[in-house]
Amino acid sequence: MSHDNSGSAVSRDRPSGDSSHTSVLSDGAPLSVSLTDTDLRVLDTLLAPLRAWTSPRYYGLENIPADGPVLLVGNHNLMGGIDAPLLLPEILRRRGRLIRGLAENVLISVPGVRELLHHFGAVRGNRRNCLALLARGEAVIVFPGGGREAVRRKNEKYVLKWQGRSGFAHMAIEAGAPIVPVAMIGVDDAYDIVFDGDHPVLRPLRWAVEALGLSKDLTPPLIRGIGPTVLPRPERFYFSAGAPIDPAPWRDAVDKHAAAVELRDVVRKELEEELKFLFAERERDSGRTLIGRLRGLLNR
Repeated sequence: MSHDNSGSAVSRDRPSGDSSHTSVLSDGAPLSVSLTDTDLRVLDTLLAPLRAWTSPRYYGLENIPADGPVLLVGNHNLMGGIDAPLLLPEILRRRGRLIRGLAENVLISVPGVRELLHHFGAVRGNRRNCLALLARGEAVIVFPGGGREAVRRKNEKYVLKWQGRSGFAHMAIEAGAPIVPVAMIGVDDAYDIVFDGDHPVLRPLRWAVEALGLSKDLTPPLIRGIGPTVLPRPERFYFSAGAPIDPAPWRDAVDKHAAAVELRDVVRKELEEELKFLFAERERDSGRTLIGRLRGLLNR
């Protein structure tokens, strides 16, 4: 699929069901994925209300290489999965690249959801799938903080939960793929946490989470947006891609684990710098809220 910056598309047919497309990735996921114009229209239609509600801004997308393997490394915001759907189509429009997502095991395990994720390029988040995609020269996005970073506790607003998470750095070094840090903010401003997963009132929910075979640490918080509802406040969403980080300096290290940890820390520092940049942009943006955006339109 190729795009110019205006969003026009030259579609290609989706790959056939030939087993060569499914033999490398788990769960029958296709190795090659292309989106048709119909797919893009469906995406645009589904995302239009969220896009209108949040008026997203994007910075630095030109830092994402137009071809070759690349690993995008991002931060999960509250509840995860709300903001990324606005980022990936924008990268497709501006850079002509379909970003392959690494989905949580719990999502891939659900029939119907699994097939939908596969259709739009996502695969189960494991090392084998990621390396297979990078070997093909694909662009892959990963969120090292995983589910725990998304199901935040109080006082963890925009905190990266990367302790012990160096797998993405191992894969980048092995594949020789540059890493692009991608920062996202907005969701944590659109919601408040009423009770987090550690609160006694959510004990029954913790039991349910554990009954599903998940860690109790993944118990989602009780949140509110506008008033007591789960409708998010109309805060603007902001996205920023930093400069690519070449893993080559760590490739020949004797201690592979130490090298991956060092690279992880470099990426984390760069991602935190991108977050600081977005916080500054947010603070000087008079259109951060819906009221501010409407006032700006009236004053034109």
